[in-house]
Amino acid sequence: LKGASIIYEGAILLDNNIYIGEGSVIEPGALIKGPVIIGNNTEVRQGAYIRGYSIVGDGCVVGHTTEMKNAIMLNGAKAGHFAYIGDSLLGNNVNLGAGTKLANFRFDGKDVILKIDGESYNTGLRKFGAILGDGVQIGCNTVTNPGAIIGKNSKVFPNTTVQPGFYPDSSKIL
Repeated sequence: LKGASIIYEGAILLDNNIYIGEGSVIEPGALIKGPVIIGNNTEVRQGAYIRGYSIVGDGCVVGHTTEMKNAIMLNGAKAGHFAYIGDSLLGNNVNLGAGTKLANFRFDGKDVILKIDGESYNTGLRKFGAILGDGVQIGCNTVTNPGAIIGKNSKVFPNTTVQPGFYPDSSKIL
């Protein structure tokens, strides 16, 4: 079985546009609705829900009851359990603590605005989550508001609400 992927009985794959790389494991109760690409040696755990134009890199974890929609997880990114990853990009080796929510829809329903270095940029999108640079660590039960951009190797402490805007590399967000 070297290099084989394991798709357990009870996993649900909807759509023919699903690619699962070598050595990946799809546990019972996972639901995947294509188009979706899952890299090599990745775990999609029980109760995970991946849908709509999502890409999961090599060596990733999409954990128990984690939902991923229109999102990209680069290699080594992990969302172990109870996360929501909507319309977002996770860099290499990002870790989302349990209960992390990357919110993608403004409470007022308006377009998401990116705020960078004092300038505002209208995305033209009503749904846009977060961009997390390589090595970002997010503590348990954290929520990022739509339009949060967090630089590489930053740390977000548990139970934090991250406001929209740009946070430079190696930030400590409380």
